[in-house]
Amino acid sequence: MKVVAIIPARGGSKCIPRKNIKQLAGKPLISYPIMAAKSCKSVGRVVVSTEDEEIADVARTYNAEIISRPAELAEDETPTLPVLVHAVKELKKSGYKPDIIVLLYATAPLVESHYIEEGIKKVVAGADSAVSVCEDTRNYKLWKNGKPLFKKRLNRQSVKKVYRENGAFYIMTYDTLMKKRSITGKKTGLIVMKPEESVDIDTPLDLELAKVLISKGI
Repeated sequence: MKVVAIIPARGGSKCIPRKNIKQLAGKPLISYPIMAAKSCKSVGRVVVSTEDEEIADVARTYNAEIISRPAELAEDETPTLPVLVHAVKELKKSGYKPDIIVLLYATAPLVESHYIEEGIKKVVAGADSAVSVCEDTRNYKLWKNGKPLFKKRLNRQSVKKVYRENGAFYIMTYDTLMKKRSITGKKTGLIVMKPEESVDIDTPLDLELAKVLISKGI
C-alpha cells in the first residue's frame, strides 16, 4: 500500500510567532513529525504543506517534500480538511495516488513512530481511520452555569475510562478523505498515547513543558 504522511505548517501563528519552526531542544518544531514519519517503515513519502518559504526551506533540510499551499488555504480559520484534500490532489497530478494518508501535526513533537505504525496497521487491517488519543482523567467533575454535570460524585478509580483526541495524528484511507471528505470514518481505531506524550504546543507554556519532558527523556 502507498502511505503518505502530510504535515500542515502555515507561516501565520498568533500565540507563538513562527511556531512551526520555533526551536525546541535544539531542533525546529516541524522537524519532530518529519523525523517520526521518516522512521516509519510503512510511510513511503513525507510531505509538508505550507505557503511559507522559510518553513519549506527548514522542512527540506530534514528531507521532507514540499507542497505549495495557496494563500486562501493558509488563513487563521482554515480547517485542516481542505488542506489535506489539496495536498492529495497535488500528489495525484504528479501520478501518485496514496492508499493511506497520515496527518501529522508539528505541534505534537513527542509522538513516536511506533504509534503511527500501529495506526497504519489498524487501517491496513480494515479500519477506515485511526486517531491518536490519551486517557481523559478530568471529564468526570464537570460544571456548567454553576451546576454539576455529574449525578454522583465518584473517585477517579471508579470512573470508566474515556479518551480524548490529543491532536498528534490522524490516519485515513483515500476514500475516507477524498470521497467522504472526512479525516475519520465509521470504523476508527484508537491509538492510546501516554498523557505526557500528548503535549500540544499552543502556548509558550506548552513549549516550556515540552522542553522539560524532552530533557527527561519522555
